[in-house]
Amino acid sequence: MISEDHLKRIAAWSRELTPAEIEVARAGITERSYGTGESVFMRGDIFAYWAGMVGGLARMGGVSRDGKETSLAGLTAGAWFGEGSVLKNEPRRYDVVALRDSRIALMERSAFMWLFENSVGFNRFLVRQLNERLGQFIGMLEVNRTLDATARLARSIASLFNPILYPESTAHLEITQEEIGALSGMSRQNANRALNRLEKEGLLRLEYGGVTILDIARLGSYGEER
Repeated sequence: MISEDHLKRIAAWSRELTPAEIEVARAGITERSYGTGESVFMRGDIFAYWAGMVGGLARMGGVSRDGKETSLAGLTAGAWFGEGSVLKNEPRRYDVVALRDSRIALMERSAFMWLFENSVGFNRFLVRQLNERLGQFIGMLEVNRTLDATARLARSIASLFNPILYPESTAHLEITQEEIGALSGMSRQNANRALNRLEKEGLLRLEYGGVTILDIARLGSYGEER
């Protein structure tokens, strides 16, 4: 069983729970490590856990029938995902793959459903989480259909700073250009060109091993004025 302090560090939603609810959450969570390129789960899997990123980086996406990869979202430390499939008790509809060595918390479905049925605080969190995730996916659909590569990459980075979905985000993002390309669905070379353009426009600063965001508002709306 993980400690209460550890739970509160890895799961911002736990701070809204009562002491009794925290005990249920603690008892229902284990952690597992995944290596770079390893699948957390694949589309069609029966994966009876709600999952949260303790550390590392993962990509939520899929592969179309013609073999084209599609990125739906990046997953950084503090992000929890998969609640829709757990609630509906259905096979997963997308893949989640670790882009670097990652550690992931896994909550058993029985604990998740107990919290869903008994905890007001947990349900408040779920409503916010589902609403934000829906908005993220609708925004991604618009971006992929109407904006150029630089704008897609800018919006992809900005999405990692949603305070509901990624409550532990800071201005500095530890991520490589190759990883940014993977999250944005483009090659490292194209990602590099887009990042350099965004840096020249003063939206971010490229640094060794990461990116520092200088203007999240402009990054999140990039392409609207074009």
